[in-house]
Amino acid sequence: MKILIIEDESINANRLKRLLEELEPDCEILDVIDTVQGSVKWLNSNDMPDLITMDIRLADGISFSIFEEVKITCPIIFTTAYDEYAVRAFKVNSIDYLMKPIEKTELEQALTKFKSVSKVQNNTEDIAVILKGFMNKPSFRLRFLVTFRDGYKSVDVADIDFVYSEFKTSHLFLQNGTTIPIPQTMEELEEELDPDLFFRANRQFFIRAESIKSIANYFNAKLKIQLKADPEREVIISREKAPFFKQWMDR
Repeated sequence: MKILIIEDESINANRLKRLLEELEPDCEILDVIDTVQGSVKWLNSNDMPDLITMDIRLADGISFSIFEEVKITCPIIFTTAYDEYAVRAFKVNSIDYLMKPIEKTELEQALTKFKSVSKVQNNTEDIAVILKGFMNKPSFRLRFLVTFRDGYKSVDVADIDFVYSEFKTSHLFLQNGTTIPIPQTMEELEEELDPDLFFRANRQFFIRAESIKSIANYFNAKLKIQLKADPEREVIISREKAPFFKQWMDR
């Protein structure tokens, strides 16, 4: 299996390369390309690989621009750290998509899917539709309708300090210090909350930049976050997620 990796962050590319070689010892990583123009040049100068893993946002633009200059006839596994909601649309022209940091089990499932597909054809019209949809900012949740006394009340997303999960129930922690349970799972919230505003620190927490009191190095290259409104509650960010958190904060 000949694989081309299109990824602009070396830490992600190296992790993906290592996982691919673990899962497919006989695979050949043809190259790692970090730009749209570099990808176009490579694809126009080499035979089509068996599979491409493609990051959505590259150093010089969105990777869907590649399709405007090259007809890609092999299957693609998309990877992304952003736009979780919009990424649903990519499945119409891909084997799968993976959210960063890439998990080994999810990559294995995507490769299994790839093996079951004999041929995937991409056409310019379909890619244009995807590109147009991607360029339009997805619609994220603006408010929550929650139960209140004998009725309901509306809670604006702007009033949320952070979100946490406890005893299998999601809770909104508001800026006024109140806590409200909601029926949505953390996985559902990952699609509904704007990733520019909320970072999923781990399975239990979504945090906002404004909610952070301090960021400290933790053992094994992890990070420990202290929240302004609830300093006793520790939020640990894994070594794999730490680079993405730093990138999210440093904008």
